[in-house]
Parts: sequence; structure tokens; C-alpha cells
Amino acid sequence: MHESELDKDFGRKIAENAHGEKLFGCIQCGNCSSACPLSAYMDYTPRQVIAMVRAGFKKDVLSNRTVWLCASCYNCSVECPKSIKITDVMYALKREAIENKIYPKGFSVPILTRSFFSLVKRTGRINEVWLLLDYYLRFNILSSISYLPVAVKLFFTGRINPFEKGMKGKKDVQKLLQS
Repeated sequence: MHESELDKDFGRKIAENAHGEKLFGCIQCGNCSSACPLSAYMDYTPRQVIAMVRAGFKKDVLSNRTVWLCASCYNCSVECPKSIKITDVMYALKREAIENKIYPKGFSVPILTRSFFSLVKRTGRINEVWLLLDYYLRFNILSSISYLPVAVKLFFTGRINPFEKGMKGKKDVQKLLQS
């Protein structure tokens, strides 16, 4: 990648959204990566993500699976000698990816996240029927057909209900999510 293709303000924006400028104090020791239980499954380790964010590799950071695989266990933040809130950085990167509609190809977690958030924003709560319906319509409509017999059984036993019960304070939840 050429230097002209880098987003020079990307690191500052993520640092601001992740509660502080400590991101630029990272000494690249690797403690976060060694503490992460999922780093073996990630495209980039947390240490590499921090370096890429600081350098301005916006598209590369947002289009990989690493930020979506973060389990939010806070092991990385606990082990960081510079007290960088790496989990907060991962959350900021997820929000940035959602805003820019940049997702790893064929990876379902961002799709489920978007479905979950839009449902809560619209109704104030989660209804599993509508969440899964929205998710499967966006991700893989054909795979949802195999779950139809289970869904019918769950409906007739009263375990799932597609009809919303209403919620007090729905407007308050929507107002909270708008800010």
C-alpha cells in the first residue's frame, strides 16, 4: 500500500472513540496478543491491529475478522503494561466498520450484529423470531429452511412468539440509541 492511500486521521479517531490517547503509547510488547484466547483464529493479532490502526490502515483493519472475533474478555487490557483499553479499541473498530459498511466477506457476525442492533433500535427489545428472520434473509436464506420444523415446534409449545408484547419506555431506549 502506498502512503497516500493511508488514512492519517484513522488512529486519532479510533483513539478518541476508545476513551483516550493511550493507543499511541503502545510499545508493541505483544502481551495483548499472548493473553488473547482467540488470537490464533484472528487474521491479525491485537498487537498488529494496534500498529495498523496507528499507521492508518483503515480498510485492512475494518475488513478483517479480528475485530469481530474479539470475545471482550479484557485479558488484553489487563495484561497491557501501558493500560491501553484494547477491548474498547475493538469496540470502536466494530462501530467504525458498521458506520462504513465494511465487513469481511462471507462472515456472519457483522450481519447478526447489524440485525440485533436494528431490532433493538426499532422495538426496544429482542424478539428471537424477528432477529433470526432478519439475519437469515440477509445472510443465507436457504439455510433457514432447515430450521423451519424446529421453529414450528417451538411456536406450538409456546417457547417462541413472533408477536411483540410491547414495552414501557420504548421511546427512551430509542432516544438512548440515537446518541
